[in-house]
Amino acid sequence: MTTSGAKLLRGPEEPRTNFLELFFDLVFVVALVQLSHGLVQDLRWSGAFQTLVLLLAMWWVWIMTAVTTDLYDPQRAAIQLLVTVTMLSSLVMVVAVPDAFGERGLVFAGGYVAIHVGRQLFLVLALRGHELQSRSIRVLFWFGVSAVPWIAGAVTHGAARGALWTLAVAVDYAAVPLRWPTPGLGRSPKADLGVLGEHLADRFRQFFIIVLGELILVSGLTLYGSGFAADRSAAFVVSFATTVLFWRIYIYRAGELLAEAAAAAPDPTRVGFAATYSHPIMVAGIVVTAVGVELVIAHPLGHTQPAWITVILGGPALFLAGRAGLEYAVFARVSRNRPIGVLVLAALAPAMLFVPPLLAALAATAVLAGIAVTDTARARGRPLEPPSPPG
Repeated sequence: MTTSGAKLLRGPEEPRTNFLELFFDLVFVVALVQLSHGLVQDLRWSGAFQTLVLLLAMWWVWIMTAVTTDLYDPQRAAIQLLVTVTMLSSLVMVVAVPDAFGERGLVFAGGYVAIHVGRQLFLVLALRGHELQSRSIRVLFWFGVSAVPWIAGAVTHGAARGALWTLAVAVDYAAVPLRWPTPGLGRSPKADLGVLGEHLADRFRQFFIIVLGELILVSGLTLYGSGFAADRSAAFVVSFATTVLFWRIYIYRAGELLAEAAAAAPDPTRVGFAATYSHPIMVAGIVVTAVGVELVIAHPLGHTQPAWITVILGGPALFLAGRAGLEYAVFARVSRNRPIGVLVLAALAPAMLFVPPLLAALAATAVLAGIAVTDTARARGRPLEPPSPPG
């Protein structure tokens, strides 16, 4: 083990989150606003699919950066430079998001590939002789594999780009649970995947707050642009209540116990995987909800279109589905009110076509409120449930 490589590692005594990491998160406020704004401009299944691909790419930039600052000390100048360059490249990707499936596809894909390949090249060189170097070599290999469909998709158009970028995302997301099998090196040992400790659990919670901030930003800007009429103000209040309920349902109690669940789990990596893959589902739900919020505040008493119902009710349903996955990872069970909430939202959809958008949004908020209330009622008078992740 080289001394220089060891100096890059994050010590157990380090604070949970560095200010540089919080600074890095600012890029993703803009990214989420761009994604929701793009979706509201193209409320078709093709637009939803493209938004999903771009969201998954942006999430993978964030999570891989969070893992990097979990393994390596962000107090070190080299890691600070790495995160700062990643932030700049991420911002370039964000600028390209509105036209990523158009003329700026190469900018978006090029920025994505440069971030991941560049990061791992840096770590491979910086960790010479360190046992973690082989991990970075494996990760570099797999990002090199996914770079091919990313760049190939960027120089094609239409359905071909969508197909190639979907393949690229699938490669990136599948490589981690497969532990980056690499010719000549095999798979990474589970220890190299890292453990979901207090730092990463904090980072997940902080990112979720960033996502809720995007929802508040969209609702505030839409109200400002639409005026303070009584119906629009009422829609704004409903959107704020929805934001509060998202926070309440997320944090109680699985969101609070992520690190404890990983510590108690026979296989901590399983909890880490569950957190990594359930959070983008919740994020997608909130991005979709932000689209609904923009439509409802702008047209609270207008004619409700089928696509509007899809986002107004579908956003909360997606959030609940992701939250159920996180709950299973922490407690090895899912509260019945989660799937019941999803079913109620689906059952409400046909009737909501005949009411104004404001009432449809109010119905979705009422479902979330019912879940939050039943959570509280179930816990009243009982000791707090400890984490009991699946074996």
